[in-house]
Amino acid sequence: MSEAIAPRIIKRSKALSVSPLKASSTIGAALAFLGFRRAIPMLHGSQGCTAFGKVFFVRHFREPIPLQTTAMDQVSAIMGSEDSVVEGLRVICEKNAPDLIGVPTTGLAETQGSDIRMAVKAFRTKHPEYDTIPVVALSTPDFTGSLEWGFAAATRAIIEELVPAAADAGTVPGRRRRQVNVIAGSHLTPGDIEHLKELIELFGLRPVVIPDLSDSLDGHLTAQEFSPLTIGGALVRELATLGDAAATLVIGASMHDAADLLTERTGVPDHRFGHLMGLDAVDALVACLAGIAERPVPERLERQRAQLQDAMLDCHFMTGLTRVAIAADPDLLVGFSQMLAGVGTETVAAVAPANAATLGAVRCPEVKIGDLEDLELAARAGGAELLIGNSHAAHSAERLGIPLIRAGFPQYDLVGGYQRTWVGYQGTRTTLFELANTLLRLERGEIHPYRSRLSPRPHEDGAPGHARAA
Repeated sequence: MSEAIAPRIIKRSKALSVSPLKASSTIGAALAFLGFRRAIPMLHGSQGCTAFGKVFFVRHFREPIPLQTTAMDQVSAIMGSEDSVVEGLRVICEKNAPDLIGVPTTGLAETQGSDIRMAVKAFRTKHPEYDTIPVVALSTPDFTGSLEWGFAAATRAIIEELVPAAADAGTVPGRRRRQVNVIAGSHLTPGDIEHLKELIELFGLRPVVIPDLSDSLDGHLTAQEFSPLTIGGALVRELATLGDAAATLVIGASMHDAADLLTERTGVPDHRFGHLMGLDAVDALVACLAGIAERPVPERLERQRAQLQDAMLDCHFMTGLTRVAIAADPDLLVGFSQMLAGVGTETVAAVAPANAATLGAVRCPEVKIGDLEDLELAARAGGAELLIGNSHAAHSAERLGIPLIRAGFPQYDLVGGYQRTWVGYQGTRTTLFELANTLLRLERGEIHPYRSRLSPRPHEDGAPGHARAA
């Protein structure tokens, strides 16, 4: 495959968003906290800010989502909101005794000038009886960044607050020879993470995923009818053991800052992957795991790889030279564009909600920082035959008259989209089949039978083998 040329990044030029693509960084941070067991995010802002976020989560995951709010009103917005943070933390600690409280800010709190870390310090001073309950606060204004950025910022803040330095904790890299830390980006679905954990376990390794959405938001019934806290997820107490792991896997370029901090704190070597979609990307992960475990690749994975190769051969009539438009956060956009390029598909329009260094790896001549209107215009100009994006892109696909494959967040008009597996040999194979079948319904790549004008034609009654009378 020829070396890719970095795309031209076109920044925003409009004064407003039309059909916004972005999900806020506050929502991204809340999602990261939801990946820990017995945790609860408390959004610092108005009730409406939290309510809208909760609606998106509930419609996407179709599960009850524990979210709290400091419920800022017009008085606290003017006079100061520190007291509402202190009181909110006290009530949660008193009633629920969680293992972790996350406090991301919203646009209202940031506009008001709230210092969230100072408010948490005031809570610690006023209520020392709750010192054993971790509280992680961070600034995530929803007018900056995107869901991906907020998710990554929250993960870094959790590492900064709860992972001790090796010198202080006495951890030694490699002491737990079978433990592998996994820093999972927001582009990975609960289904992706579950598949990744199973893949790691095939090598006899034990994954510790942070945050672990596959255990908390995978959609499973429990004996407990209701819980004000998350059910499932990464154990907060295991964060203290990350320094004893043999290695750390980092999935997604957005998580590099968090990975840098973890490596600095623990000294555990890390291995970084932009995504896990497509043959080359999965090969790199499998080779890395074989090296960490010092084991040969299991026959099961060898067979899955051969199945993907066969699927690539079966689907190339449909995928080859197909024109696709993609709207997604940077990590997911990179993954899709590179995977599709590997099967001969051309990305003619690419839109991301926020800028990021990793966009230079997108396989498309241009990447627009913008909204779904920008995607629609670029897709029409490029003659796109297929659209990839979240449920907000459905109207754009309808106006363009092309099908939509739903990916990313949110997916409110598709049941089970949150559990879809895109990664690994199996996930890539399933994606190729869906792509090919979608194009077949458009008669893209279909080879019709040839009928010679000289061949005899059947009678009106359909009886074969007789030429029609002259």
